[in-house]
Amino acid sequence: MLYRKNPANQDKLSILGYGCLRFPKKGTAIDQAKAEEQMRIAIEHGVNYFDTAYTYGGSESCLGSFLAKGYRDKVKIATKLPHYYIKEKGDMERYFTEQLKRLQTDRVEYYLMHMLNDAATWGRLQEFGIEAWIKEKKANGQIQNIGFSFHGGTENFIKVVDAYDWDFCQIQYNYMDEHSQAGRRGLRYAHEKGLPVIIMEPLRGGRLVQGLPKNAAKLLEREEPRRSPAEWGLRWLWSQPEVTVVLSGMNDAAQVEENVRIAREAREGCMTEHDMEVIDKVKAEINRCMKVPCTGCGYCMPCPAGVDIPGCFAAYNTRYTDSWYQGMKVYMMCTTLRMNPSNAAKCLKCGKCEQHCPQGIAIREELVQVKKHMETLPYHVAKAISKRVGKY
Repeated sequence: MLYRKNPANQDKLSILGYGCLRFPKKGTAIDQAKAEEQMRIAIEHGVNYFDTAYTYGGSESCLGSFLAKGYRDKVKIATKLPHYYIKEKGDMERYFTEQLKRLQTDRVEYYLMHMLNDAATWGRLQEFGIEAWIKEKKANGQIQNIGFSFHGGTENFIKVVDAYDWDFCQIQYNYMDEHSQAGRRGLRYAHEKGLPVIIMEPLRGGRLVQGLPKNAAKLLEREEPRRSPAEWGLRWLWSQPEVTVVLSGMNDAAQVEENVRIAREAREGCMTEHDMEVIDKVKAEINRCMKVPCTGCGYCMPCPAGVDIPGCFAAYNTRYTDSWYQGMKVYMMCTTLRMNPSNAAKCLKCGKCEQHCPQGIAIREELVQVKKHMETLPYHVAKAISKRVGKY
């Protein structure tokens, strides 16, 4: 296993992290025995970063039960505060105490604000006294590092990074999201500020493996040495020095073994110039399915009406390159489930954005299409439900 250091405290973090969202299931519940066997294999091969969250049904308890069997001191636990549930000051302590109980531990090494997508949401938490709460938890050793996970555009990511003295952050990043979400610019910005960057969705939930268009898959199959689509995606990430840990939601032993093997070999700069050309060709094949030729450069931003233009287009494209469900999920997380929504319906058709778009995109017309195809009845139902349960 290869490791990269947290520059602030010299923690050696395995470049492969265990994402605990997708533990194997037995019926509707987590298959504890299978999950423990997979985690044991991962730890024996040097994986020492395990990521879970309060809202990953049963995940914290599954991980805690396993680690209590003699593995706790071998790993760093990362879990997340469901800040969208917080209604009063005491809620932070209540949720954290419950998490410690589930995890059967007295400390969390890496604690995140879950899906902190804009600085305004952080401002709301500040009103509840979260900074003093974090300071207390760090002073008594219950929290060692504080960070946030993020879904949204680059500009919002930079604002969140600058809003507090964070210890680390977590972003969605892969070769298809190189210029969307936080993107390469956000990755480098965080790295330059000394923040370890944890990567989630490195293979877009497996869609860069099983969901590749046929022509894209053929491009990889003809290359020597032969590598799986997963290996191409992971090597692309680990080749970048700004990447600290890549989370993989492994749910069978074969996946653990394959990812561990790749993580023993994938050093910084492991992608050759030819390898990068191959990835560019694969991206081109995937992009042929896109609706809007947006590169996510952000020159159209900020929008006077508050629309996250690159975020809207990225989600709209995802609907056609991946799936309707994934596109809707991205659209909800990146534009709607935030303090100040930034969905396409907010467009005032002022045209300011089009003056700066290097791709010459008819942005106003395309946002009408985004609204038509994304803000449908299921969207409004999900939005209403989210508001009701306090996640809006």
